[in-house]
Amino acid sequence: MGIIAKLLERGIKALIKKECKNIGTLKVDINASSIQIIKGMIQKIKIIADNINYKDLLFDEIELETNEVKMTFNFDNKEINFNNNLTIQLRISLSNNSIAKMLLSDNFSWIRNIISNEFLNREELEVIKIRNDLIIVKSFKDKNTFHEEKNLNIKAKEGKIYLEDRVYNKSIRIPLEDKIVIRDVNIKNNIIIISANSSISF
Repeated sequence: MGIIAKLLERGIKALIKKECKNIGTLKVDINASSIQIIKGMIQKIKIIADNINYKDLLFDEIELETNEVKMTFNFDNKEINFNNNLTIQLRISLSNNSIAKMLLSDNFSWIRNIISNEFLNREELEVIKIRNDLIIVKSFKDKNTFHEEKNLNIKAKEGKIYLEDRVYNKSIRIPLEDKIVIRDVNIKNNIIIISANSSISF
């Protein structure tokens, strides 16, 4: 990688770290020559990161790939300005720990309450975890006794994510921004893997 690409890589990493509350390892792969970077035209940028906290959204791993990028890069202060709307392809991995921390936190109580009301007929969801490649949700009748337990599947349909209880033939859509289009979602080895497209406007 040339020195100009390395400077751009550092600028992108600084921008990502600024947007995230926490991030572990971060790899940026830039597909462009030095002349293309100077002209502000990059064919592709691929980003791989793990242990991410983005606005209290917790991800174990993210792979992100852009389409053609038009940008200006200030080499003195490593400041990046994007000049076009981007379409990105995402692959997100979520573990049991990430899902539980998010959905049992105050910030996402509204999603937790939707799941609890729809599947458990209860006001509050106390336990959510992944087991045997299913999402398990529970509420308590009292401190020592579970009121009910449901095993839920997760699926993609018409660009959205759905949780479903096949026993009772019931499903709910998980609210997402309209610009996010889900291509596929599944659970493998108790890890939720989501593939999606999204647009980003600047």
